[in-house]
Amino acid sequence: MNICLFDQAEIDKILDSRDERAVHLNRVLHKKTGDTFSAGIIGGKAGTATITNTIEVKNPRTGKTEYSYEFKFEPAGDGKPLLPLVMVIGFPRPIQLKRLLRDIAGLGAVEVHLTGTELGEKSYMQSTLVERGAAYKMLLDGTVQAASTHVPELFLHSALTDCLETLEKRYGKNAERVTLDNIKKECSLEQWIEKLKSNGWKPDMKNPVIAAIGSERGWTDKEREKLKGNGFAMCSMGERVLRTETAATVSASIILSSFGFLC
Repeated sequence: MNICLFDQAEIDKILDSRDERAVHLNRVLHKKTGDTFSAGIIGGKAGTATITNTIEVKNPRTGKTEYSYEFKFEPAGDGKPLLPLVMVIGFPRPIQLKRLLRDIAGLGAVEVHLTGTELGEKSYMQSTLVERGAAYKMLLDGTVQAASTHVPELFLHSALTDCLETLEKRYGKNAERVTLDNIKKECSLEQWIEKLKSNGWKPDMKNPVIAAIGSERGWTDKEREKLKGNGFAMCSMGERVLRTETAATVSASIILSSFGFLC
């Protein structure tokens, strides 16, 4: 953990010895009374927590001494704001989804839209890993890795049509849209970005980049037409066929770096 995150209701309470954050403070960081650690409020301030009291607790199962912690939190900053990138992802395999959500949250995308696709495996959408609580935990893990306090917002859609309708309601025409596609590409992702930059355009929270990545088998022609009809440019990142998780992470990194957000 690069930061311990708490919701507002937890910040003034004792951190129980069984909590994974307390376990980390004890077994990994070896924190005692008087020590400090990086902490933050989910969706809010980041700062420093000072341990004011360490309470010994016997683990009834192992007999080992563990610790609960009382601490005082001092906010110091806004906790690394999210960045103007919205990711649309065709449901991948659950094991890929776990890594994907962590990496996208680590990079700081503001929203993740998981959508069913025509060629995607329908059973993936029923996996327990995509239940809102489990998926949120993956996003939270990526946020902790990035030492941030702001977690991307997660949306689940049964089909691409539903996803595009939601994006239209949220952003209207106030976003630049791109999808990765090796079959009917119009240009490379880098060329598309350079064209936007040459016109003086730069994303912000009201006008983000929306980047769509298909599921493992890619988009159908019908889905390509839907995307083009909703203003998505068809771009590629070369001739190699990438896993969904790889394509999502690489494209997000290229977009954010090209617009100066990873400097």
